[in-house]
Amino acid sequence: MKDKKKWIIGISICVLLIVSVFFMFHQGKSNEQVVTEYFELLKKKDYKQMYQMLNPKTVYTPTQKYFVEKYKEFYEEIDAKNIQIKILDEQDNVIEYLIYIDTLAGRITYRNKVGVKNEQIQFNKELIMDGYTEGCKIKITTYNPEKRGRILDRNGKVLAEDGKGYSIGLVKGKLNGENDYGQIAQYLETDVETIQKKMSASWINDDSFVPIKTVSEATKNDLINKNILSINGVKISTVSIRTYPYDKAASHIVGYVQNVNAEDLKKHKNEGYNLTSVIGRSGIEAAYEEQLRGITSGKIDLVDKNDKVIKELCHKEVKMSPQDITLTIDIDLQQSLYNEYQNDKSASVALNPKTGEVLALVSTPSYSNNDFVLGLSIDKWNELNNDVNQPLLNRYKQTYTPGSTMKPITAAIGLETKLIDLDKDLGAEDKWQKDSSWGNYYVTTLHAPTPNNLKNALTYSDNVYFARSALNIGKENLFKYYKNLRIGEKIPFELSLNRSQYINKKQKVNDQLIADSGYGQGQILMNPVQLASIYSSFINNGSIYRPHIVKKGEQMWIQRVFSDQTVKTIKEDLINVIADENGTGHSIYHENIQLAGKTGTAEIKQSQSDTTGSELGWFTVMTTDSKRPILMTTVVEDVKGRGGSGYVVEHTKTPLDSYFSKANN
Repeated sequence: MKDKKKWIIGISICVLLIVSVFFMFHQGKSNEQVVTEYFELLKKKDYKQMYQMLNPKTVYTPTQKYFVEKYKEFYEEIDAKNIQIKILDEQDNVIEYLIYIDTLAGRITYRNKVGVKNEQIQFNKELIMDGYTEGCKIKITTYNPEKRGRILDRNGKVLAEDGKGYSIGLVKGKLNGENDYGQIAQYLETDVETIQKKMSASWINDDSFVPIKTVSEATKNDLINKNILSINGVKISTVSIRTYPYDKAASHIVGYVQNVNAEDLKKHKNEGYNLTSVIGRSGIEAAYEEQLRGITSGKIDLVDKNDKVIKELCHKEVKMSPQDITLTIDIDLQQSLYNEYQNDKSASVALNPKTGEVLALVSTPSYSNNDFVLGLSIDKWNELNNDVNQPLLNRYKQTYTPGSTMKPITAAIGLETKLIDLDKDLGAEDKWQKDSSWGNYYVTTLHAPTPNNLKNALTYSDNVYFARSALNIGKENLFKYYKNLRIGEKIPFELSLNRSQYINKKQKVNDQLIADSGYGQGQILMNPVQLASIYSSFINNGSIYRPHIVKKGEQMWIQRVFSDQTVKTIKEDLINVIADENGTGHSIYHENIQLAGKTGTAEIKQSQSDTTGSELGWFTVMTTDSKRPILMTTVVEDVKGRGGSGYVVEHTKTPLDSYFSKANN
């Protein structure tokens, strides 16, 4: 009996435990949890699931579809974000809460009360929005700044501003039907089909002015001289357009604006853009779109079917008027470099090594950014795209084989690691290989000076010396300093630049590749802006300032990558490259201005025996006088048979002399 009694007691205890656990886990959600869950679904835009949480007897909407559409209409139209809910009080199953909703026109904040019964929301209309009534809707009003900010050079010269253009258009009721479309198309360098399409828009009345093409003042005057206004129905109207006074000389950095398209309106929904707005497409115009355009103000109202305001939900004042953007560019130097290389495929960068300010940034051949604003004909667009010289290609953005311009960097790494003895004579060799394992591959050089020490190797640009030195330095040391120089990392610059590289991960690294890297061949690719920045360390105490093109305070990028002794040695040797009568850069020598520099001719070919490959010509030159700090780097494509790097040296003279002349005035 005792055992039976114990058994019954044990069973009872188990049942009690099971029941307790059941109630513990099935006691249901609190009213606060239910309301919080409802608004969590709102954050996720899960309107269907929200509908399922409502007590069906309280929902005024006839269907779930109507409910979902209404929430979408309100919350997606205002671009609702960061929705937060704060429970304030609960009495008699009624939850009082405060809701915060960030929108395109500021924050909406309001209180509401909602009943909860059996884990269901007792629907009321203000769950949707503060002040909501049947048939009301959201009205968004935005106010856009009228003028776009200017883009200026360092001296205040205008590179981009809102100016005056001329719209050539047609008045339908005054035309001679379509009889003159052919002649009009010829005048405006368009086609009849384009005119017909524009004139068929549904909004056009007989007295409507229909814009066909926007032109500059010079083109307008030319058309008037050709009697375009003698054609019935043709009219010219003055319009505001973006103008670029320096056109091709600065188009790659300044960029251009164009009218927004459907994709823009979708991407920038509720940011105040409309069909007549313009938006930056490239360069500074795109990178600083918000500052140049300004931040729009706006408000969100709840209105009835007659657009009468029921309640203002929020209002955002203008936070920023359109701003002028001042660049570090010296447009006179920019123009001079462009004029010198306009018929070449080239990239040039000039900077102040003491601050990182970019004084010029040129890509040639170039294109007219004014043409893009005015509108390109199909023929002009095809001509630009099919041009073998690729004027639309931004060459200062690209990376190139650096050739001998890498030699000072190899030398600096060797001195830092004490694996180059600057006085040691390696023995002059025109042709060299590590050993017979290289087969038929040899490193060759045009100049093998005696004694074959560091100074002469840099002055005469000896490939063999730097191939041997690179092997002696070794892969680990080279790669360590390449990383220290941020080669391969994103270059911190306002405009997009391709990353340099010191290794192609798809290819095997061997001794032959390391040797080639020492004199700037192999897998190394350098962006001109980064190469110029690295050279600045040789006259800037081993440190590099961050390159920048928009005026602001200078900022250190890489500090003390090379020691004082290394910098002193490399600088003296680079001075000798120009000062020595036999130096590769001697033709730019100035009697009264001490210059340092390095030439480079990079071979672009499939193999060592390839005789059909092209050549890149490089030249970097810099002053050592801190009173006139400037460093210029230029790379020119296809210099084979045109003097190699010597071609670049010769064409650097005029821009550099012009800059010095201006600095002295």
